[in-house]
Amino acid sequence: MNVLTTEGVQVSVKTAYQAAHSQPRANHFVFSYHITIENKSNYTVQLLRRHWYIYDSNGEVNEVEGEGVIGQQPILEPKEKHQYTSACVLETGMGKMRGYYLMERIADGKLFKVQIPEFMLIAPFLNN
Repeated sequence: MNVLTTEGVQVSVKTAYQAAHSQPRANHFVFSYHITIENKSNYTVQLLRRHWYIYDSNGEVNEVEGEGVIGQQPILEPKEKHQYTSACVLETGMGKMRGYYLMERIADGKLFKVQIPEFMLIAPFLNN
């Protein structure tokens, strides 16, 4: 598990290769990632936006940016967690992702970026 804390907000990531949805002969590799966002600060915060950088081992880099996560903009009180699972598709069996969330501290409207730790996406049959 990859973990990173920014301004009291901890983000942890677990990944899984989705063999049942992948077609390696067609250069279609599906990976899921499970994110846990935990507010370890003393302030209530809201996740407003996400920004991802997705790297494929063939040199392709894709950016994904938008509101919230999976259609939600969760508000987290101190000590609260928000979890979600999403997925990405690569053209190769190996890549990585990193990014950040744009968060707002509710008390004073301060906007800040919470870094998402970089994590590898590797099909298990390439781990030899």
